[in-house]
Amino acid sequence: MSETTGTFVVTHAEPDSAVVRDVETAQVHTLGSNPGLEVHDVLEATVAPEPPLEVTWQVIEVENRCAIELVDSDLEPTQHAKELAAGAEVGELIQEERAGTGEIHIFRVPADDVEAAAADVLEDDETIARAARLEAVRVEVRRAIDDGVLSVRYLPD
Repeated sequence: MSETTGTFVVTHAEPDSAVVRDVETAQVHTLGSNPGLEVHDVLEATVAPEPPLEVTWQVIEVENRCAIELVDSDLEPTQHAKELAAGAEVGELIQEERAGTGEIHIFRVPADDVEAAAADVLEDDETIARAARLEAVRVEVRRAIDDGVLSVRYLPD
C-alpha cells in the first residue's frame, strides 16, 4: 500500500482514532490517531499506511479542511422545484444545477414518506460525500409534505 491523495469525509471520530472515506472511490481508511477531526469534516489530504503493520492509516498532509453544514430547513422547496417534481414519477430523482454554483436534487415521494426520506438524507454519509464532490459547504433539506416533494440543496459558501 502507498499513500493516497484525495478528498475525504470523516465518517467516525473518537479522541484517539477516526475513519475517513474517499469521496470519489468510497475507500475507507481507519486512522490510528485523530489529528482533531470531527464527523462531517471534509479534507483534501494525503493519507498513508502506518508502519510497521500498515493496517491503520495516518494523515500525512492536509491541504484544505472544512465542515459541511447539514440543515434540516423548515422552508418548503421553491416553486420551481415543486414544478419540476410535478412532472416526475414517485421515486424519480431530478438533478439541476443552481444558478451560479451548487446543485439541487429533487425527489417525488409519497406524502407519508417525506419526513422519513428527509431523515434518511440527513443521516446518510453519502450526502456529505456528494457535497464534497460538488464543493458545497452547506446542504439544505426542504420538504413539501402535501406535495410529496423533497429538495436537497448543495450550496457553496
